[in-house]
Amino acid sequence: MRIFKETPNFPFVKNRFLFLILSSLIVGASLFLLFTRGLNYGTDFMGGVKLQYQFPKEVSETEVRNLLANLGLGDASVVRYGNPQERRLVIKVAKPSEESASLSTTVTPELAKAFGEEGLILEQEEIVGPKVGQELRRKGTLAVLFSLFCMLVYVGFRFDFYFSPGAIVALFHDVMVTLGLFALLQLEFNLTILAACLTIVGYSINDTIIVFDRIREHTRLIAPDTVEEIVNTSINETLSRTLITSLSTLFVCIVLYFLGGATIKDFALALIVGVVTGTYSTFSIACPIYLAMYKAAPRFQFLVGKKA
Repeated sequence: MRIFKETPNFPFVKNRFLFLILSSLIVGASLFLLFTRGLNYGTDFMGGVKLQYQFPKEVSETEVRNLLANLGLGDASVVRYGNPQERRLVIKVAKPSEESASLSTTVTPELAKAFGEEGLILEQEEIVGPKVGQELRRKGTLAVLFSLFCMLVYVGFRFDFYFSPGAIVALFHDVMVTLGLFALLQLEFNLTILAACLTIVGYSINDTIIVFDRIREHTRLIAPDTVEEIVNTSINETLSRTLITSLSTLFVCIVLYFLGGATIKDFALALIVGVVTGTYSTFSIACPIYLAMYKAAPRFQFLVGKKA
């Protein structure tokens, strides 16, 4: 199965500097959002109490927030969840007290009294201590960093260390774009989204490896004056496979986003972003950095011993 009858010849390498500039701007914007707005950590990482309700009638966040303030929970956050027609609201108290385990027994009757006793449903209740949340956040960060390190070592030994830096920078780019989107939209970042980020790392490196493997097949043809042509040819030769795989995965993620329900919607969104950026970063970041490493070969002979 092929999308192109003949091998295309799109000028990916010729436009690599434009791609690198665009990617740098996107990553810069993501870092800016992470430092200014930050991630909206869920109770998994922050610790606290999370109560998810479905209301029998339309209720505004302000009404619920005012009721909670009267109960002494003025620091609680109230956000709408899922499809607005489903009338779901999530209440989060960031720092639970010793009575946090019984918080729902206090809040639920008051909500029922104010907004209708029949039809009010407590769909989900989560309680995480602040120390546990901090530990999960630390381990989550280490999990992402460790996965990137393992990919660096794998690519280095599977190919050589001319390829490794480009692959790792591309993975970093994909994860940062996903985190930047969640910071921009203030979507909840929890263990499910962390799992999505790790999935993105695995998916993105797979796409990169396919192109790198094709470049290695042309090893005998690679020289300082032909390396750009060989890399561009390798990208175009694998383009049909890349598009078929990426589009197939993307279609599934889109279906999950629209039909998978509120619980899995953010997870599907993270995967959609990861599939798109993972495909893009292969030819826009990983391959251009490989070119730069190859052209600077004499400086890095101690890493590889000889050219790829």
